[in-house]
Amino acid sequence: MTILDAIYLGIIEGITEFIPVSSTGHLIVLSQFLGVEQNNVNKAFEIIIQFAAILALVFVYPSKFTFKHTKLWLKIALAFLPIAIIGFIFSKQVKAMFSIDIVAWMFIIGGIVFLIVEKFYNEQKTHITDVEDVSFKQALYIGIAQVFALIPGTSRAGASIVGAMLVGLNRKASAEFSFLLAVPVMCATTAYDLYKHHNEIFQEGNLLNLAVGFVVSFLVALGVIKLFLKFLEKFTFVAFGIYRILFGILILVMF
Repeated sequence: MTILDAIYLGIIEGITEFIPVSSTGHLIVLSQFLGVEQNNVNKAFEIIIQFAAILALVFVYPSKFTFKHTKLWLKIALAFLPIAIIGFIFSKQVKAMFSIDIVAWMFIIGGIVFLIVEKFYNEQKTHITDVEDVSFKQALYIGIAQVFALIPGTSRAGASIVGAMLVGLNRKASAEFSFLLAVPVMCATTAYDLYKHHNEIFQEGNLLNLAVGFVVSFLVALGVIKLFLKFLEKFTFVAFGIYRILFGILILVMF
């Protein structure tokens, strides 16, 4: 991997982490296009720059990261448990699914799911407009929906947003809960990959690439979060559903 590759991957990660199009899927496809080998170090790189995007949340929602919101974080912790347990038990099987074909089909399937959900979703009938009002039961259901994100190409944001919409959150609250739910998920996966591959990652060349990708991902994500929330004030997720289907078909044709 070159520094230029790290920049490209950082940009794509920053753009795609919080919108429901699968950042991991895009990184796998871009890595294939750039000729970046999918070895343990580069897979860990992709996970760690996702954590950089998550850090951008601290700057967008500084008030949420205080002890005043302990109850909210307990709900987020509960929503995190399903993916943590299933992901830990089946970690080898999950990593074995990192292939172009699986990513492509999950893009298409996820896009169809979004179109179906939007077809029957009525924002006027939602009961939750603020993430603080999410119940523990709703949080658990959202967490269960997020488990599907273990399949590459599904999108962690997409799975949790759909889960949130189905249990009564409006679009903006669904997105915000999904944002915050990313924090424990990415903290755990980043810590795990650092532990497993720290000797290889912290070699001089790898460390420089990681630092560049990390900074780029953080800066791009900072702008994307704000733009995405403004987008949801006026539009639905239909555009993302269509994009996912078209992108999935494009992957199948190209690869």
